[in-house]
Amino acid sequence: MAPRRGSRSNLANPGSTNAYSGSSFEKVVDSLKLSPDQYQSSAELREWVQRNKDEKYVPPDLLKAFGFHVNLES
Repeated sequence: MAPRRGSRSNLANPGSTNAYSGSSFEKVVDSLKLSPDQYQSSAELREWVQRNKDEKYVPPDLLKAFGFHVNLES
């Protein structure tokens, strides 16, 4: 029997780029090693949110805590 051709899902492969790896916000929080109770006091996170709030997911409560409004027209 000939080998099968075509794309196969790589979801079972831990190195796959197709596997869900979290939102950009979650990746930033992980890289900064922040717990939820540290979000509001992090200057680095605040800067990231300010730069990315119109294009990336940011929890609405955090946007409100930082005093930011999202531009939904982009």
